[in-house]
Amino acid sequence: MASDSVAAFKTDLEALEDDLPATVDDGAIERMRLVAHTLDEGIRVPGTDFRVGLDPIVGILPGAGDTAAAAVSLYLIVEAARMGVSNSTLLRMLANVGVDTVIGSIPVLGVVFDAFWKANTWNLKLALEDLAAEHD
Repeated sequence: MASDSVAAFKTDLEALEDDLPATVDDGAIERMRLVAHTLDEGIRVPGTDFRVGLDPIVGILPGAGDTAAAAVSLYLIVEAARMGVSNSTLLRMLANVGVDTVIGSIPVLGVVFDAFWKANTWNLKLALEDLAAEHD
């Protein structure tokens, strides 16, 4: 069931990319996709369809790990702003990173939270939705 929802989410992202205006920097979208994938779902948990990224792994380091992950997460927001994503969407993206950073910094609970809260993947989707809506 979980793998079905992940597949549907990826299909949604691909459909959004098809709806983007021709002026959108394809290289930036690919870099954003790589960052989101690396931080949120780059590693499959053996024996399951569940994926985690570097975010919960570096989150094991108290304070510094979540700060480093948040700094990398901000890259998505900077790229989105550069491509013209609306301020309201940028604020939602910042809120996702803020929640990820604050709750992720709680010992033990934060690592588990980071494994499930895919802030970067959601932020990529928010940016693509905003850019696609602007194109319509």
